[in-house]
Amino acid sequence: MRRREIVEERNAPREIVPLSRRRFLQWSAAIGAAGCAAQAGFGAFRPLKAQAEEPSGEWRNASCWFDCGGNCVNQAYVKDGTVLYQRTDVSGDDTPDMPQQRGCHRGRSMRTLVFGADRLKYPVKRKHWEPGGGDRSLRGCDEWVRISWDEALDLIAAETRRIVDTYGNTAILSSERSGPGRFFNAIGGSTTMWSCWSSGGFYWTSQKMVGGGWPRHALTLSDRFEYYDSNLIVLWGHNPVWSSQGNPILTFLEAKRRGARIIVVDPIYHDSAKVLADEFVPVRPCTDAALLLGIAHEMISNNLQDQAFLDTYTIGFDADHMPAGANPEDNFKDYVLGTYDGVPKTAAWASEICGTPVEQIKSLAYEMATTKPMALTCSRAPARTANGDQFAQAFLTVGWMTGNVGKRGAMVGHVVTSNVGSGTGGPWLISGGATKVPAIKNPVSPYEYYTIDPADTSDWTCINHSEIWDAVIDGEYHAGARGVLPINIQMINHIGRGATLNQSPATKRGIEAHRKVEFVVASGYHMNTNCRYADIVLPACTRWEEPGDTLLYTKTNRETMLSAQQICEPLFEARTDAWIDEELAARMGVDRALINPLSLEQVGWNRISGATVVLEDGVTKAPLFTLEADDIPEGVEGKPQEGTFSYKQFLEDGFCRVERHEGDNYGYTALKDFVDDPVANPRPTPSGKLEIYCQGIVDFVDAVGFTKKSPIAKYEVPAEGYEDTLADWETKEPGEFPFQLVTLHCLRTVHSSFDNVPWTREAHPNDFQMNSADAARLGIEKGDTVLIRSRWGSCLRRADVSERIMPGVVKLDEATWVDVNEETGIDRAGCANYLVGPLKSGSGIQAWNSCNVSVEKWDGEALDPDCLWPQRIVEVG
Repeated sequence: MRRREIVEERNAPREIVPLSRRRFLQWSAAIGAAGCAAQAGFGAFRPLKAQAEEPSGEWRNASCWFDCGGNCVNQAYVKDGTVLYQRTDVSGDDTPDMPQQRGCHRGRSMRTLVFGADRLKYPVKRKHWEPGGGDRSLRGCDEWVRISWDEALDLIAAETRRIVDTYGNTAILSSERSGPGRFFNAIGGSTTMWSCWSSGGFYWTSQKMVGGGWPRHALTLSDRFEYYDSNLIVLWGHNPVWSSQGNPILTFLEAKRRGARIIVVDPIYHDSAKVLADEFVPVRPCTDAALLLGIAHEMISNNLQDQAFLDTYTIGFDADHMPAGANPEDNFKDYVLGTYDGVPKTAAWASEICGTPVEQIKSLAYEMATTKPMALTCSRAPARTANGDQFAQAFLTVGWMTGNVGKRGAMVGHVVTSNVGSGTGGPWLISGGATKVPAIKNPVSPYEYYTIDPADTSDWTCINHSEIWDAVIDGEYHAGARGVLPINIQMINHIGRGATLNQSPATKRGIEAHRKVEFVVASGYHMNTNCRYADIVLPACTRWEEPGDTLLYTKTNRETMLSAQQICEPLFEARTDAWIDEELAARMGVDRALINPLSLEQVGWNRISGATVVLEDGVTKAPLFTLEADDIPEGVEGKPQEGTFSYKQFLEDGFCRVERHEGDNYGYTALKDFVDDPVANPRPTPSGKLEIYCQGIVDFVDAVGFTKKSPIAKYEVPAEGYEDTLADWETKEPGEFPFQLVTLHCLRTVHSSFDNVPWTREAHPNDFQMNSADAARLGIEKGDTVLIRSRWGSCLRRADVSERIMPGVVKLDEATWVDVNEETGIDRAGCANYLVGPLKSGSGIQAWNSCNVSVEKWDGEALDPDCLWPQRIVEVG
């Protein structure tokens, strides 16, 4: 089908086709099966042998699309349009060279999410909503009224037009990372958000200190085979068993089998420490920079640093190696020794702050300095704190002091996503093709998500993630170098995949913001937090329901590409984001062809036909797939081609991968070219070197305008860190909020996704973990309901009493959907962001791990286990 014919077909009148009775019964059966399976627990999975014998169905490649950092093989057995069961990778042997791409329990419970009884089935609006907002205080607790798609789209278009005409396009806050961005851009744009997201202080600090952009694969970590040559691996704040499920843990296990010693540094003796650690080093949250400075002092005092490496490859370590124009007294070495401030950053100094025993700090310093090759890796969790840039600075600086850079088995760096860089680094060996859909620029702001230039003094409106709710309520925001500017947000747009209200700091403040504006619209698969506090809610298709085949990167290693196919027709009245985008645009007088110039089928095919693979020489790229004429879907423009893999075999297997073995040409040693020849291959920094003294991060933080930043790693007391738990530093008398809360990625959810799935709720309850001694002192036992209070909100949870967490530290998993008692203001679901505040610091960090709380035994009605709670099934009036 030619483009003109496609456009003409799109311009034809659209009809909402109701479900046939047969299709409804099929899907109802699937939903019922999921419900029965939920009651039966994980034992409801069918054995593979029984699956293979099922007649008349077929296995299809099911997308596991949530942002866990994994994306593994996930296949669904489909019969008569219904998914009966799932499986993961069943191909070949599972070896360290060629590991299977097995999915986790969340991916394998996907059908309970897609076919759950709590799916949004049709558009709804609040009963007491009317143009302009109606009774806004009822957002989150109002009744719902079913409406047609035409009515929903007409109302959204009318409210959007009214708000733009009255307040301008900057009055629309678009919060999600997908959805109708093209529609809003086409009608004049909207205010967007920028953020460091999960990367915390590492995102901008590492770019400024190391140089270069932010690749999706690790900038400073090496290929997975290189860990096998490491004599020491340090996992700092890094729990791959939980947050990097899949191949990374296999890499670390194989390295350990070959003799690597593994040290884990963390406030919690987590499952990775239990499986991998030869030594566990406890450290309080928000104090990692202090521990690293204590390590640096021990190295310098005993002349253990690799001075030759520092002199050749870095700038700013000592007074003799400072950048031009910098004060020589501002070097890192003299700060650590206390030469000018009179405070040596000794192991004893660090221990008082971070809680790590003095002798353990000294032994860790000695081992890190003298063991080569060493892999020093960290997650980004310690940098998701107030002043989190200082952890990134200290981590890189101390790592570089050991000289473990640019050599096989030696690396210093952080994971880029949960899995990317966790046991695997280097450029992609397989890459998808371009979609060939031209972008529509946002006239309001060229920035969004990870992109920002705070020094830009042109006219743009983009709000930092930590500040969005304050900006809505207070009417002002930090606009980079232009200072604090007024803003008047009157519409919040949550159409698209995401969970901004639930996943942003200060959810309680966010609810207040939602009840202030004139209009809130959302889409989703279920009545999640975004939808619950909206005025109009649209049912969206999951990826399983979207038409066409496409590719899906697997982030567990860089040599694999997955197939993602349509599994079933859209359920009930669910529609794709592209369809919603186009229909809204048409109601605003925008050409449909501008919004969707290509069909989803064509977009998917473009990615498939344009995919490339690196050949055995490790350099040359070639087409990934051999495509034959009968591979090209009907209505899609394409042509046959010769490639490396059979596309038919790719669909049958569900994935393809480059064959790997030790010593192949696909290896990657981070920063090797720079270390081999720093003159010919300088780093893209002002000095051409690794910058221990980094003016670039100072200038960036100054332009953001939240706080100030030192050009070298210093320990500057963070908001809601350890010090803020104390009423008196000298006596260590506890303050009003004496515990440090960490909020971590967990096995129950992928961010907020899967929190509504009964299987995952049963398997992994979001209990509140605290140290046994702390619990005993407060009279709390395992299973008790406790009240947790912070400066920002309160919630209830069941207690999990354990010796695996440091005294004074408590843990609550991220992502549970907030469930506020409107009378008490207490959240009973344990939404971590209902406790976390909108702290603003450094390079625009979201300080999810900077939160002080108090804990007490709850004297009200006890909480039932989460898996016994009713699902959020929308009932309409």
